[in-house]
Amino acid sequence: MDPDMPTWEVEVLAAWAAIWLVVETALRIWAIGTVPKDRRPGSATAWLMLIFWLPFIGLLLFALIGSPWLRGRRERQQQAATALMAEKTSEFPLVPQGADADPHLESVLRMNRSLTGLPCVTGGVEGVHPDTAAAFAAMARAVDAARDHVHVEFYILAWDETTAPVMEALERAAGRGVEVRLLMDHLGSRAYPGFKQLQRRLTDGGVRWSLMMPIAPLQGHWRRPDLRNHRKLLVVDGERAFVGSHNLIEPAYGSEKNRRMGRAWTDLTVEVSGDVVTEVSAVFATDWYLETGEVLGPDRYFPDQPDLVPGGTAHAMQLVPSGPGFPTEPNLRMFTTLISQATSSVTITSPYFVPDEALLGAITSAVHRGVRVELFVGEKADQFLVGHAQRSYYGQLLEAGVLIHLYPPPTVLHSKYLTVDDRIGVLGSSNMDFRSYALNSEIMLLGFGGDLVAALHEVDESYRSVSRVLTSEEWAAQPALHRWLDNACRLTAALM
Repeated sequence: MDPDMPTWEVEVLAAWAAIWLVVETALRIWAIGTVPKDRRPGSATAWLMLIFWLPFIGLLLFALIGSPWLRGRRERQQQAATALMAEKTSEFPLVPQGADADPHLESVLRMNRSLTGLPCVTGGVEGVHPDTAAAFAAMARAVDAARDHVHVEFYILAWDETTAPVMEALERAAGRGVEVRLLMDHLGSRAYPGFKQLQRRLTDGGVRWSLMMPIAPLQGHWRRPDLRNHRKLLVVDGERAFVGSHNLIEPAYGSEKNRRMGRAWTDLTVEVSGDVVTEVSAVFATDWYLETGEVLGPDRYFPDQPDLVPGGTAHAMQLVPSGPGFPTEPNLRMFTTLISQATSSVTITSPYFVPDEALLGAITSAVHRGVRVELFVGEKADQFLVGHAQRSYYGQLLEAGVLIHLYPPPTVLHSKYLTVDDRIGVLGSSNMDFRSYALNSEIMLLGFGGDLVAALHEVDESYRSVSRVLTSEEWAAQPALHRWLDNACRLTAALM
């Protein structure tokens, strides 16, 4: 402080410093009693640390993105849709006739139904598509066979050389009088080449489309930018559906840099028929209503399906939507419960693996019970924060005895699925990280009683054949700086 400063200026500065100290202290005290409310301990601790270090910046961020749940109109409409689905299916049995479910699996099906309003029904697996070109070709064939309507919903959607077969099939369908509706996430899709041209081509081609969760303040559309719709699905005539991890974009995601370095995304999509398609249709209808206000009536868009007896390509199936409109986190609860009930084997494939305390405990406890647990992840993640946060869990997993398969770079292993005890398979759009548990709208399909798990194990084997196993010795030799970075990013992941 300048010794020549007038006394009155010194007194003013001292007064402002005292006020600043009082306000900062009040903010910290407020945060201690407010931030942990209804929040997992790790997330609460991370937010409190941020607010204690940077009170005003932390408070601003907490006000903007501190709550993972939808509020207002969307919250009310999602809750009403869930209640309506539960009411319309209240007479459905817990398990479809002919399905073999033990009491433990029945408890999972009951929980999923309670949280989402969707029962366990039957469905047929018409194809499992780990190859992107084959997946898009199957979608194009299904669209070309459409008679009445096609519903498309993807987090990322682009019109490029690889997706052209699907996009052109949609144009042809609209041209022959089929109703084609399309949803794409605004922030998810706008970052890729040709976004504006895509919108014009869809309109010119007769496709009715809408952006999901749009952010356009000048047009009256504003919401939290971190709450996104991450689902990937396509429905044809209410009779055939596709659910999985593929975004509707070429494998290099429109990046010349990715193409030069050989980086491509590897995904997995399942093609289904039967009653479960009605549940996929219901999820689309809800999202379409949230964005457009149009109600898609049951008589036309939810046709009756033949009842199947599980076995071979026929399965008992249950769709599990999740996201900001489902504060009970149905996907996380399902993952945790299934793994907790495993008796012989678990395989997990996830591009972004950041388990919460309960899921981590379920995985490590399964190993200690003698369950063989295998985790398939990319050796090098495409996202910095999540990639390092994921690595921070490897030590605990290896110590427990989890077998970690590292898929070789530059390929990004983007498939998202889980198998339990060689009899239950779950796949779809959800990662195993905090964003997919709460911030992103996701969709997962649970199936048992047929050949889905065998098909998923074939995919496992293809990944296993090119991956390498991470050893405890290799992990112990990691540089100290890498460990510090992993642990720091683990805290940032918990903020989401």
